Amino acid sequence: MAGEDLADLYENAPCGYLSLSSDARVVKVNHTLVDWLGTSADRLVGEPFHALLSFGGRIAFETHMAPLLRLQGFVHELALDLLDAKGGKLPVIANAAEKRGPSGEHRFTRLTVFKAVDRRTYERGLVAAKVEAEMKARAEHDIAVLREQFIAVLGHDLRNPLTALAAGVRMIIKRESLSDRGQRVAEEMRASIDRAQALIEDVLDFARGRMGEGIILVRDRERPLEPVLKQVAAEIRAIAPEREIVTRFSIRAPVNCDHARIAQLASNLLGNALTHGAPGLPIELEARTSEDGFILSVANGGAPIPPAARAQLFQPFFRGAVRHSRQGLGLGLFIVDEIAKAHGGSMAVTSSEAETRFTFTMPNRS
Repeated sequence: MAGEDLADLYENAPCGYLSLSSDARVVKVNHTLVDWLGTSADRLVGEPFHALLSFGGRIAFETHMAPLLRLQGFVHELALDLLDAKGGKLPVIANAAEKRGPSGEHRFTRLTVFKAVDRRTYERGLVAAKVEAEMKARAEHDIAVLREQFIAVLGHDLRNPLTALAAGVRMIIKRESLSDRGQRVAEEMRASIDRAQALIEDVLDFARGRMGEGIILVRDRERPLEPVLKQVAAEIRAIAPEREIVTRFSIRAPVNCDHARIAQLASNLLGNALTHGAPGLPIELEARTSEDGFILSVANGGAPIPPAARAQLFQPFFRGAVRHSRQGLGLGLFIVDEIAKAHGGSMAVTSSEAETRFTFTMPNRS
């Protein structure tokens, strides 16, 4: 190339050059690499290449670079740490190629090295971030497993004393003479126990689902479903006599389902409508069979659900914006969705100024 100084091109190239003898000693090195290492060419020439490498670099040279050079005659993009005059590490990326004689004998090895401080820092940062993320994920998984095991044990151990309390309160209400005030207190106690038992069942269902057991179904296609749903509606009316519950049933074919679980699904949806629906507007419970399967829906009036909240409705522990006294665990709709999935069905929700409707659809199943 006209006007190009080849000597200067070698000595002041934007990368380091060095040549090694057949016994891996430095025989030539350019100014660029000498400057990077803070030394002189005279001090480097004749030195074994190992003397320029960190401990890890020596291992990489012996186990990777040297064998590959013998095998294929070249190595590309090998990460090494060179040692500068003060003993500090200079991260570089090295390319190497052997120069061989006519008979294939090894004469010398040429190397180019490129500074890789930013690249290696970035790579090490990625590795450190990956390790940290994996450790965090393992810790979170361990905590989650412990929490879910704790929930399962707690729920199981709480059921027995609550069952005893419920039996005692029922006995007092039926057999003891109580004043009007005492009767009201006993009824409130029974309602609180019933609510606590329902919460525990939700917690146990959640724990089973998260620990891999899932919701177990006992299907019965012979048993009629409509009386079960009527009983659910009656229980909700007893809990909230001031609210209007409208039912529409058209179940004209057997429904192969777990009746207790469908009752739980309907009850949770009605409870959700009581909590979030407008108090002055009726709540609708509809159930029907069709050629495709079984459909159950619950609708209420009131403010529509924001799109951002709609996307999280069936997530565990999600609770909408209601006053604190009516907040639950946020498991009701999660359990509803799990029951739907266990039946091979699905849940859907639509929400507008006119109404909010949750719909369970289950395909025909023999």
